[in-house]
Amino acid sequence: MFHAWVRGKQMTTISSAYDISSWSKLTASERSKYLRKWYDLLIAHKEELGKLITLEQGKPLKEALGEINYGASFIEFSAEEAKRVCGDIIPSALADRRLLVLKQPVGVVGAITPWNFPLAMITRKVGPALACGCTVVIKPSELTPLTALAAAELSIQAGIPPGVLNVVMGNAPAIGDALLTSTQVRKITFTGSTAVGKKLMAGAAETVKKVSLELGGNAPCIVFDDADLDVAVKGVIAAKFRNAGQTCVCANRILVQEGIYEKFANAFSKAVQNMKVGDGFSDDVVQGPLINEAAVTKVESLVQDAVSKGAKVILGGKRHNLGMTFYEPTIIGDTNNEMRISREEIFGPVASLLRFKTEEEAIHVANDTNSGLAAYMFTSSIPRSWRVAEALEYGLVGVNEGIISTEVAPFGGVKQSGLGREGSKYGFDEYLEIKYICMGNIN
Repeated sequence: MFHAWVRGKQMTTISSAYDISSWSKLTASERSKYLRKWYDLLIAHKEELGKLITLEQGKPLKEALGEINYGASFIEFSAEEAKRVCGDIIPSALADRRLLVLKQPVGVVGAITPWNFPLAMITRKVGPALACGCTVVIKPSELTPLTALAAAELSIQAGIPPGVLNVVMGNAPAIGDALLTSTQVRKITFTGSTAVGKKLMAGAAETVKKVSLELGGNAPCIVFDDADLDVAVKGVIAAKFRNAGQTCVCANRILVQEGIYEKFANAFSKAVQNMKVGDGFSDDVVQGPLINEAAVTKVESLVQDAVSKGAKVILGGKRHNLGMTFYEPTIIGDTNNEMRISREEIFGPVASLLRFKTEEEAIHVANDTNSGLAAYMFTSSIPRSWRVAEALEYGLVGVNEGIISTEVAPFGGVKQSGLGREGSKYGFDEYLEIKYICMGNIN
């Protein structure tokens, strides 16, 4: 069901989701079949959906098509995992009792999603929610509503009953308030800024809702002296410049050990300067525009602040000659962890290089932030990989790899980067309640 959010009628969609109790009463196998049909339709319409994402979000078509595959994978995985939501039987200390544990759907889920992955951030939440028997009210970003509507339309075509998956658009604060205050909504799941996440968490406390939050990051990417240079350059480019740097897991601070700093900076610069910027439908374009003027203004401010405090522009550093919201792929050298560019999430195509001497220093600098979503490292040492991965205060760690998200592994942060996990079997727990049943006088 699709709704514009009209003041005075804001509870209609929530009530629609609440009233569809038949969805939770279906067998897991039946829900699985509906999800599988939805997955098949998403893949069948991949080209149209990919073009839609490029049109409304700006990422190159190749990336957009990759997002369709990635986003659809959460529906496929959820269809499979739906049949494996299992309870438990606990051995009783008393002979005449039997102790059971059931897992039951939370109920109505309010899902608030961002613009940077307009399909995948929906399916990563909706897939497990529907698989568990929940119904969902989605509030997509006002910047990318069309992808959400298209995905929801395909869910209807897959046979998922109206009212199970609902999309609402309009005044964001009003929608958020309605989701928070309604006692029919039992869970809030949100991907977006830390500031908004804190407000939602506080608001959810009024009705004691379950909350899962995937918030901002400040990802360190550590390149050690013993790293394979080619692997490191390729991996850092992937971790930094995907979606024009507009992801919460993009490398925000690239820490390079002093013994390899110059070699890495030179090789990295040569690779980045060959990146083609332009219209996402043009051949060989790997970077599109930033989402809006505010995004460009923020990037400009961070670069100017870094340069004013002693950092050096190695490559780029200004708006692209294409104009509008295009920004040059940029490398800034000799930054430090006290600059704004190291303390704030860049969310743009700017790579910030910091020098370090020792492993201990790298770990300290990497952890010196309130964020804790993703981190990366490049090294040829297996012992170092273990040591550093265990010492990094982050929910995700990539070793010699810049793209680590997958539907089969848990995604989520620590510290002020969020609560809970999405994806994998662990993500299902966010949409389930555990019920204990004691059966007495059995003998």
